[in-house]
Amino acid sequence: MGKGKKNRFITPFFLIMSSLMLIMSIASFWWNPYVFAVELIISLSSFAAVIIGIVRMKRYLSKIIDDASHSADDISVERINKISVAVAVTGKDNEIIFVNDLFRKQISGDNNPLGDDIADYLTNKNPVTVFDENGTDTFQNGKWFIAFGVRAGESSLVYFINDNTYKSNSDEYIQSRPVIAIVAFDNREELEREAEEGEASRINVLVERVIAKWVSTTSGFYKRLPGGRYLVFFEERHIKQFIEEKFKVLEEIRSIEINDRMNATISIGVGRGGSTVKECELWARQALDMALGRGGDQVAVKKNEIYQFFGGLSKGIEKRDKVRTRVIAATLTNHVNNCSNVIIMGHRYSDLDSVGACIGMWSAMVKGLHRNSYICIDRQQTLAKPLVTSFEKAGFDSIFKTPGEALDIVDDHTLLIIVDTHSPNFLESKEVYDKCRSVVVIDHHRMMVNHIDNALVFYHEPYASSACEMVAELIQYLGDYSLSRLESEALLSGIMLDTKNFVLRTGVRTFEAAAFLKSKGADTVEVKRLFSNSIDTYKVKYKLVSEAEIFNYCAIACADNNTPDIRIASAQAADELLGIENVKASFVMYKTDKTVNISARSLGDLNVQVIMEALGGGGHQTMAACQLQNISIAEAREKLLSIINELEINKKAETASPSI
Repeated sequence: MGKGKKNRFITPFFLIMSSLMLIMSIASFWWNPYVFAVELIISLSSFAAVIIGIVRMKRYLSKIIDDASHSADDISVERINKISVAVAVTGKDNEIIFVNDLFRKQISGDNNPLGDDIADYLTNKNPVTVFDENGTDTFQNGKWFIAFGVRAGESSLVYFINDNTYKSNSDEYIQSRPVIAIVAFDNREELEREAEEGEASRINVLVERVIAKWVSTTSGFYKRLPGGRYLVFFEERHIKQFIEEKFKVLEEIRSIEINDRMNATISIGVGRGGSTVKECELWARQALDMALGRGGDQVAVKKNEIYQFFGGLSKGIEKRDKVRTRVIAATLTNHVNNCSNVIIMGHRYSDLDSVGACIGMWSAMVKGLHRNSYICIDRQQTLAKPLVTSFEKAGFDSIFKTPGEALDIVDDHTLLIIVDTHSPNFLESKEVYDKCRSVVVIDHHRMMVNHIDNALVFYHEPYASSACEMVAELIQYLGDYSLSRLESEALLSGIMLDTKNFVLRTGVRTFEAAAFLKSKGADTVEVKRLFSNSIDTYKVKYKLVSEAEIFNYCAIACADNNTPDIRIASAQAADELLGIENVKASFVMYKTDKTVNISARSLGDLNVQVIMEALGGGGHQTMAACQLQNISIAEAREKLLSIINELEINKKAETASPSI
């Protein structure tokens, strides 16, 4: 309540009180003269105080009006009242002292504004913003205004300029901006292959019918493109609803199934906010590539360099065509033949899949393409020490280089091959990557926004079980040579690690790769020994399992201290927790220095990649991780629980099916 309104309420109250006191003092004259005298003095003093307050208030109002008049080039209050925009005069406490007729008509309506705080007539409730260079927007009585303020001593003049027409036109312009979407029928070929005669055409019709129904809810249109794709054109006004519904068209497409075992899926790339239609179309294509690179069955929305993702709950779709692998091998061969040497590198805290893929590529480079090659690895931080040790004992210790040693052998023609990661933030050595001009990426993890974008070859297959599976396929086209037993076992160990001994994410090509490695002498008993733990690691693992808590079908375990093999123990504990009844996903967190690390696992019912991405990490649908800086274990646990709640994990677990 402003100062003016306070005085209007308080002054009548004191006048009434003073009058009552005077009546009481007169009544007490016949009762006790002394009481009469005291009450008379008090009542007269009260009257005097009220009169002084009224006089001071009038002087204050007069000064405010006078300051306001002089601030407007000496125009009078009458002239202010005739200004063609709404005007309010405020005091030093932002209370309204005077308004013109337009203010009453356009802003305050039937309410008396005198004494109100000017903030009551500002949408943001912040009076200071009216003095900004561009004023502040405010919405009053169903119209938009720009409020500008001019200071004048203790007073201020606030002008409300009708901006409704401009705002309406501006809003319509924004809402009518073009949005381009490209829809891809992910598994059209797979469904057609499994369908009976005549069934394939019906499936395509059903999918297009759902897409047509989705587009019909907008003011746009769609056009069929070759290869099971559709170009959709609509306006910005519709995108908000699609986002709020989390693109329910994905679920409608997923409900189309064949033989009660295969469901149709689509991926959508959306480009919005571009300065031209061409730019929106470019962003839509980039967004679609991102959606497909993350496994399909999802929507990627791109605006400038920002991505939003929706869906992505289905398992990856295995492709059986090896043509691309052969083309990648031929392209890689050309680049290797033109380089001076090759450095092969995986991710930080490398595991059996990362090191195994590095060893497989090293073997292909040296034996198949006859090029000097080295593996960049930090022996102190690798989780695959038994594998590295076995190669060192076999006399191959010279092939492993520390990041510092690898930097020394890099020249202008060095080719860097990165395996088992595609993010520059997770590399074994960012310095080696920055120094190398030629880069090749081989990875199976779902696409991340922050990915390596300068690769000569970007061999990315999110449906593959492991990087070792991809390398095992590649090396069959990289020259006429034979893998040794040690090299075959290294590749097989990576496949077994990422598939949990051929349980998760296995496809036909996974077993074909394993069979190829077995034919090259891989011994499964020796591979099993690479997974052996020390007794201390074994104890830590089962301590984590025994202390885990179940929350909404998710097992969460926290390590209370750091041990030398905590990374291995936590990963294995996360795997063990999946064997508990009604556990759909597991999360094990531990702290190293100022970083909280989280290992996440699932059996496919829940997509742990989505959860880890919400915390700044990433990975695969069934195996993911993240690192949180400068945070405690308790705080990290609360963040994880919050994200699990937001993603409605409980609901998804209860309705888990092959399509989730």
